[in-house]
Amino acid sequence: MPEVAQSFNPSDLSVGELEALQNHYLPKPYRIERIVKHTADEWAFMVPVDFEGGFDKFVEVSLPMAGECPISISDFGEGWIELVIRRVGKVTSELFKLKEGDTLYLRGPMGNGYPVKEVFSGNNLTVIAGGTGVAPARSVINYFMRNRDQINHMDVIVGFRSRDHILFSDDIEVWKEKFNTTVTLDQGDPEKGENVGLVTAYLSDLDYNEPEHHHYVVVGPPMMIKFTVKGLLENGAREDRIWVSHERRMACAVGKCGHCRVGNTYICLDGPVFRYDQSKHLID
Repeated sequence: MPEVAQSFNPSDLSVGELEALQNHYLPKPYRIERIVKHTADEWAFMVPVDFEGGFDKFVEVSLPMAGECPISISDFGEGWIELVIRRVGKVTSELFKLKEGDTLYLRGPMGNGYPVKEVFSGNNLTVIAGGTGVAPARSVINYFMRNRDQINHMDVIVGFRSRDHILFSDDIEVWKEKFNTTVTLDQGDPEKGENVGLVTAYLSDLDYNEPEHHHYVVVGPPMMIKFTVKGLLENGAREDRIWVSHERRMACAVGKCGHCRVGNTYICLDGPVFRYDQSKHLID
């Protein structure tokens, strides 16, 4: 009696089994619902999606005949994500030609993000971010803004080149009401209580008591991360309480191209977020 092959029905699979079957090489089309132009070269794209976002997880964004690039999820909710994209190359220049209602292509989400609920909740948290790096840190800040009872104390230090480069100005005003928030400008005349100088100039103002219960998120250009981590350690922060992101090295997001590989570590697969004591060998 020959065996009769059973028909395949995706609805019989668990969520985990369906995720395992996803083709991470295949982008899917999604409609742009809203575009917010924060600066001349940094726009936010809000996109309804059929997957769950994540704290500093990322997606590969692509357009036919243009290419593909990894972009961090700057905020997310049920059925939507927001991507802050900086116009710096061919793909992003083509994305800036799109309008609300147009289609872009995504695959993901990828990577390991911040352990917001697992580790940060119930502790003290300081977020230090510079430039476009404020975007991936924003989802962390906004989570605790919406869930204030889940964090003990929170500091936010964000730095920008000038007033013309400030991102999320409306969010920052709300953060000021909820958290100890410092805004710095590298240059220019402050108009709304900003400070002039680098973010590292304000590290000594932080409270370093209870180092075992104080976590730090540091996101920004490599040199900013280097000197910010140095300053935190000099003030008493613990290496295993500092979280850094190395996302700028990523390309294919599936560990094939090797562009982000440092030693045996693939940033796209093992990161982009790392605990500092486990990643300080990742020389950028």
